[in-house]
Amino acid sequence: MFLPVIRLVEPNPVPRPNLERKHPLSARLGSATMRIALILLGCLLGFVGVYILHIDQEYGLPWLMIAVATLAAAYGFRWGLVAAAAAVALDGLLRTSEQLAWTTLVLLISVVIADMMGRDLRRNYRRQKEASAQLSLLVAALEGLSGWASSAAVLEALPGLLGQHGEGHVSVWRPEPEGMRLVSAVGFEAAHLNLLPQSGVVGRCARDSQPIHIVDVRFEESYITAPNSDILSELALPLFERGEVVAVLNLERSAPFSTRELDGLEHFAKAVSIQLTQLSERSEIQFLNQLSTSLDSASTPAGVAQRGLALLVQAMEVDFGVVLLQQGDRMVALSSYGQVSEAIEEVFRQGIPYGQGLSWEVYATGRPIYSQAYAQSSHSLTPYQHEVGAMVVHPVSLPQQARPRVILALGKQTPRLWREAEQDTLAAACRTLGLALDGALAAEQRDILIALSREAAEAGAELVYQKILEAAVRLVPGAEAGSLLVREGASFRFRATLGYDPSLMELSFSEAEQFKWYAGSLKDWGHGEPRIISSAKANLGELSAASREVLQEAGRVEEIQANLALPVIYRGEVLALLYLDNLHDSMAFDEDSLEVARFFAAPIAALLHEVRYRGLLEQVALTDALTNLPNRRAFDRRLGEELERAQRYGQTLSLLVMDLRGFKRINDQLGHAKGDEALVCVAEALQRIKRDGDTLYRWGGDEFAAILPHTELPGATTAAQRYAETIGKIVIDGFEIGVNIGAASYPGEASKHDGLLRLADTRMYEAKSQGVVVVKHEPR
Repeated sequence: MFLPVIRLVEPNPVPRPNLERKHPLSARLGSATMRIALILLGCLLGFVGVYILHIDQEYGLPWLMIAVATLAAAYGFRWGLVAAAAAVALDGLLRTSEQLAWTTLVLLISVVIADMMGRDLRRNYRRQKEASAQLSLLVAALEGLSGWASSAAVLEALPGLLGQHGEGHVSVWRPEPEGMRLVSAVGFEAAHLNLLPQSGVVGRCARDSQPIHIVDVRFEESYITAPNSDILSELALPLFERGEVVAVLNLERSAPFSTRELDGLEHFAKAVSIQLTQLSERSEIQFLNQLSTSLDSASTPAGVAQRGLALLVQAMEVDFGVVLLQQGDRMVALSSYGQVSEAIEEVFRQGIPYGQGLSWEVYATGRPIYSQAYAQSSHSLTPYQHEVGAMVVHPVSLPQQARPRVILALGKQTPRLWREAEQDTLAAACRTLGLALDGALAAEQRDILIALSREAAEAGAELVYQKILEAAVRLVPGAEAGSLLVREGASFRFRATLGYDPSLMELSFSEAEQFKWYAGSLKDWGHGEPRIISSAKANLGELSAASREVLQEAGRVEEIQANLALPVIYRGEVLALLYLDNLHDSMAFDEDSLEVARFFAAPIAALLHEVRYRGLLEQVALTDALTNLPNRRAFDRRLGEELERAQRYGQTLSLLVMDLRGFKRINDQLGHAKGDEALVCVAEALQRIKRDGDTLYRWGGDEFAAILPHTELPGATTAAQRYAETIGKIVIDGFEIGVNIGAASYPGEASKHDGLLRLADTRMYEAKSQGVVVVKHEPR
């Protein structure tokens, strides 16, 4: 849980400092003791010297006074009395009883005066000695810690370094959701106690971020006594990393802590905290450099996500990670890393539906969520609740995105805390990841358009239209569904849909109707400027009022929450209209969506123009020059396409084959010009009464055909009778025209192109032989 670092392997082990080395202050204290010994030795030699020279009567006593006063000043009154007694005994061997009494009195007075004058000196000496010992300990410990490259290693080694100097029980604890977890300990058996409650001394120290000193643990109710323990005092010191408590250093001993020891240990804890902060900052820089270098070598969005997750899962010490990309109404996994269950893998494959899970909450707010206990989160997903203890869900911001469409999720099987330093590191990592993903997504957009252009060179128009729409829904942020309307003369017709009923393909609209739906300025319309309409700001139902009846169900207008419209312009003409929709989120589209739509506009305009040009050439080849109806070749192609569509969507389809009666007589008696006039009149009459979506064809001679999508056999029979009534009203110079029609339907009567055509043709001849317009058959 500690510092998010990628540990670097050093080529040579870090040399351990010599913990026995004395501090210079200790050397100075030792030299003071030596000076006292030299003074005493000098006094003794001086006294012996004056005795040998027989001048001891005048000069012997001062030497004794100096020696006694020195000991009394240095070591106190008791040592002064002992020294005075020794001096009197020495002098008694050489002096008379009068001299002895005088000597004793003088020496006692010297002891009293020297003791009084030396008290401050002795007090300062003791303090200096204590400070020296403690400073030596702390300096040695800090030097020992300086050899470690990570915060975790420092905290692990800390008790051992302090324990070498007789600090009693030394332990380091780190905060976790369930309590204070033991990191390392010296001086007691840790097997029986590796988790402390938050209410104890160590837990309160972490919670309050303040040192706690218990003078006598026997009066501390929350103190947990180890077996056979003689502990009297306890000191808990918080250890900080970048301003946050990451561990607690706990010291226990059988003797009280002095004021100076408390002060020194608190300073030591501050020094360790500084080192932890420096290691954290250095490790963060190393990690971000490593992350940036790794991401630079990835070329695809999935590759960028995979490389980023591999480093983040290790650095943040979690079990798995996933990068999610918002696509319409789902958060789909761009890449995942680590060990997860099949249930979670299934969630990754299917995507997270709109509004479910923490990822959508982060998408809505733009703020990260750090969950210590995921199962207790209000938006937790069921498959995760029993397998994930802790989770962080963090936005990965890309340029020009007001709302994060890329989400990073990291999970751990057990509960854990998320430290502020980790949060800072993760935020910086997400910024780095976002920049790399932005470049990779832009490259992917280019690759998709290049591939689309390559496919369009050989594909049919219908396939190109569908591919363009699918690419737009995939690439434009926020798109969930969509439609493409292509200009056909003065109107626009649906040529591709995604997420809507295929019956929309039967509909066409005037340019005025489409401009009303665009709801922008004429200037923007003419320049192909994309626009966004949100249900939060406009009533989308009112914009479609002119076509409400046909769009209400198939177009799901009432469900649309946000719509992006892009007029596709080629040489000043609106060639097509691309509509992208979101059915769940009124704020789905934003500036980033408009930017991608603008990038998308020019390439698809070129593609649509190419398709249109090819279509014009094909139209010449597929159009009957006399009637301007599609010819037999166009019929064969269209029937195959409609059958494929009906099979794909489970729809019905009917076919009519028509043979004119009376045409040969007109042609023979009135001439070919009148025959041609008759054929044109039939074609125009049929065009006037056909339904939207139905297509008419001239096979050749006096034979016509019609393809009726979404129509069963009874409906086809009704249409045949309507066509016959219209044709029956045509009179050319007194000659009437009639028709025999054969009808067949898919899938009830035939499932293949040839079978359907053969059945309709057979029924046409059957009607001719029976002298009726159309033979009615019961649906199979």
